[in-house]
Amino acid sequence: MAYIDYYKILGVDKSAKQDDIKKAYRKQARKLHPDLNPDDKEAERKFKELNEANEVLSNPENRAKYDKYGENWKHGEEYEKAQQQQRQYQQQNYGGGGFSGADFGEGEDFSDFFQSMFGGAGGSGGFSKNSRGSSSGKFKGQDVHAELNLNLKDAAQTHPQTFEINGKKVRITIPAGVYDGQQIKLKGHGSPGFNGGPNGDLYITFNIPVDPDFERIGDDLKTKVSIDLYTALLGGDVKVNTLDGSVNLKVKPETQNGTTVRLKGKGFPVYKKEGQSGDLFVTYEVKLPTDLTDKQKELFEQLKNS
Repeated sequence: MAYIDYYKILGVDKSAKQDDIKKAYRKQARKLHPDLNPDDKEAERKFKELNEANEVLSNPENRAKYDKYGENWKHGEEYEKAQQQQRQYQQQNYGGGGFSGADFGEGEDFSDFFQSMFGGAGGSGGFSKNSRGSSSGKFKGQDVHAELNLNLKDAAQTHPQTFEINGKKVRITIPAGVYDGQQIKLKGHGSPGFNGGPNGDLYITFNIPVDPDFERIGDDLKTKVSIDLYTALLGGDVKVNTLDGSVNLKVKPETQNGTTVRLKGKGFPVYKKEGQSGDLFVTYEVKLPTDLTDKQKELFEQLKNS
């Protein structure tokens, strides 16, 4: 069984920190995502490898098993159980003589043991317990990782979403307030289990790109709105867009450029807290008039000298 170097697939060193692994995965996932590479079998293959590598290395516990057992990391616990059972059996039947044939040192090759124990990648996953009985190993299927792209307005609304994973349609309800990079788990929606074991899980990471109109800071939003010089000086009304429609704001006379006002409760919904939202902060940008007529210039001169 050929060794699969998950570190190489992600393009990171073995000493990489968890944040570096996350960044490397997301960077490559955006390039190889099937939505951006339709009908590209090679990109699809690499995307699957990338998800497999991320499944292992993004989880510290799985990563430790992989570093020890290589591509057989999922069966590491079964190996240790089998080794313990073998020792107990030898002690009971041979007076503690012990059996060291399956005792590997740190960093040694486990491939031969796993080949005989699990029958390779296509094996049944069973192992011989002892000469008086047998027990078949049931192994959980591989977890699957996927990214789901949402715009800011979609992320602000609770709504159903249907997508396809491994040829099967999956329907979920996305709660309002999810954030960029947030991950949810759908239990049992991953790859099928081995030898009657449970299915793996599906991990969905939300990808929310930068919005052209609103900047999100936690549950608050920031936006800018232009007002003309006359409204800034004399006061008036201005229409401001929010996530759920537009509102009219009263601009106070002599409003300075860069003034910020707060609209309470008009920000982003708080995740899984129905009816609660952050605030919307609106910054006024005073737009100076251009192409002035001679009469207008004269009036400004009068104001200047008054």
